[in-house]
Formats: sequence, structure tokens, C-alpha cells
Amino acid sequence: MKMESSKRLSVIVPVYNVERYLERCVDSILNQTVEDLEIILVDDGSTDGSGAMCDAYAEKYGNVRVHHKPNGGLTTAWKAGLTLASGKYVGFVDSDDWIDPDMYERMLTLAEREDADVTVCGLVFDFEDPKIPKRNEISNFKKEVYDRKDLEELFPTLINDGHFFGRTLQPARVTKLFRAKLLLQNVQFCDDKVAVGEDLQITFPVLLDTQKLCVVQDFYPYHYWINNKSITGQYDGGYMEKVKLLSGRIQAISEAKEVYDFTAQIRNDFLSMTVLAVKNEIYRNYKSGRRNVVDNVRRICEDAQVREALAKHTMDKLSASIKLYLWLMRKGYYNLCYWLVLVFFKVHYYLGREYKRQ
Repeated sequence: MKMESSKRLSVIVPVYNVERYLERCVDSILNQTVEDLEIILVDDGSTDGSGAMCDAYAEKYGNVRVHHKPNGGLTTAWKAGLTLASGKYVGFVDSDDWIDPDMYERMLTLAEREDADVTVCGLVFDFEDPKIPKRNEISNFKKEVYDRKDLEELFPTLINDGHFFGRTLQPARVTKLFRAKLLLQNVQFCDDKVAVGEDLQITFPVLLDTQKLCVVQDFYPYHYWINNKSITGQYDGGYMEKVKLLSGRIQAISEAKEVYDFTAQIRNDFLSMTVLAVKNEIYRNYKSGRRNVVDNVRRICEDAQVREALAKHTMDKLSASIKLYLWLMRKGYYNLCYWLVLVFFKVHYYLGREYKRQ
């Protein structure tokens, strides 16, 4: 295992075909007020000018390192960056996003003061479409400092608190400052094939091992960029299988850690993501024809794991609209599922946001 060095912070940036946004991202990290920071740019097989831009930064700045690798996906990119990190703490920034200048100074100050394993801040959703208002988000941690006992008291609602997508743990790795040793100890749980909800498979096991967590209250320095393409998105015919893969991975982590039985919460979270899979099928595949789409919705809803989740979920804080939608899915009213999404719910912005968040 890599020993902690005198360097305070390593920031890992996975890079893939983002030449339009990369300068904004890297410059925002270079402009951090914190000292003793290294930036690791992982070029995940980019086919545009992103790789050359990374090399130019490394030539100009002594604290920027570049690693070029064949394309393997987001998880492989940040894992590759982690093997190169020399800092005591590790942060992540996605290459189409950017951060405020004091983000890491404020997070490090709190982390070092409390000797925290994980430190959390909030983020703001920034949309390319100026008509969509910005929106802040943070994990549902209400205190500044949580010791191990405090964290264990959160376990009954960590993955689901009874709401639709009611995660106390906001899984984004980009709003976390991690002790590097904990990441290295838990990277074994990250499956490179997971392509939906990748962050949850690292933040979840790390938090289960965390002895102290800190939260910078009312602080939203991370700018999560959602462009028009990510809102409208493309149809993903394999989305449901990706949801099942993530759910299985989280269940395996829960069983390996043996600190709490998260089975019911994981089932609730799986059902929430299944609703997104149905909406992906309806909103993004509608051009294939209603009959084809409804058949695909039927296939999703009649899957054995989905049937079990519909029958056994314990979410008791659902809105009326979600209760109705789950009832329609359970009863097999797939044509109504189709029309409610396509005509009444108008979920294109919501679905786009959730795709990027998950």
C-alpha cells in the first residue's frame, strides 16, 4: 500500500473528449488557494484534442501529471489516477465541471482540524440552458462533525430513508475529500463494468469504514455542468441491466462489510432506479413506436427482481405521483405508464439531471 507523503492533496480528473470544457476545469483547480496540491489528468483514450491539452498543462505546470490509457470508462480512469496519487487526501473533479477557488482550502482545513476520513461539501447544478435555474444539493448530513457512533446511527437511512431516491448519502465522489488510505483499501469493491451510479460503489464502502466524517455546512463550491446534450440524452437500451449490476455490487459490498443489513434500503434504491429505466424506455425510445416501447416496459416490470421490489419495498414517504406510477407498474398498466410519462409528466429535464447524478 502506498504510504502517505508530505503532499496534502491529490486531485484526480478523468478526461474523455472534453476539449470544449477542459480548460475551464483545470484552470479552476490550478486557481485553488490551497498549497501543496497535485493534479492528475487521466486521459481515458480521448479521440479529440483533450490528450494534447493535458500534455500542454503538464509541460507548463510542475504540479500537473498526465496519464494516457486506452478507453475503459469512468471507473477505470479514476482508479488509474488513484494509483498515481501521492497526497494524504484525494479529491475528484470531472472534466466538464469546475470548482470555486476556496473549495479545497475550506475542506482541508476542516479535515485536518478534525482528523477526518471523509469531508463533504455541496454542489450547484449549472445548466447550459439559461432558462433552467441553478439548484444546490448536499448530502443529508445535518451536523459539521460525525464520529463513528453518529455515523452508525445514520445507517438505517443511509441508502434510502423512505423517500423516492431518499439517499442520506449523496454518492458523488466529486463533493468528497477522502483520506487516501481509505480509498486504496476499498478500491477492490469497484467493478469496472458498472456504468450507472459508479460513484456509489466507492463512497458506500468508504463510508462504512469511516471513523469520522465532516461536513462544510452551507458550502456549494462544486459546479456540476449539465449541457443540453446531457439533458436530452440518448436512448440506452441496456440501462436496466446497468441498474441491476449496480444494485448487485452494492449488495455485495453490504454483505462483505457486515456492519449493517442494508438489503431493504438497497431494494428501495433499486426500485427508484427502475422507475428511471422505465422513463428512459418511454421518453428516449418513443420514436421506435408505442407498441415496441410498451413491450420493453413490460419486460422491465415483469423481471423477477423488479417484481420483488414492487411487492416488498418499504418506501413510506412517496409522493402521490410516484405511488400512482409504482401501482401502475405493479398492476401491469403499461400503456398508462407510457402515456403518463410522455404526455403528462414531461420528465425530460428531470431524467437528464438524474442520469448525470446517478
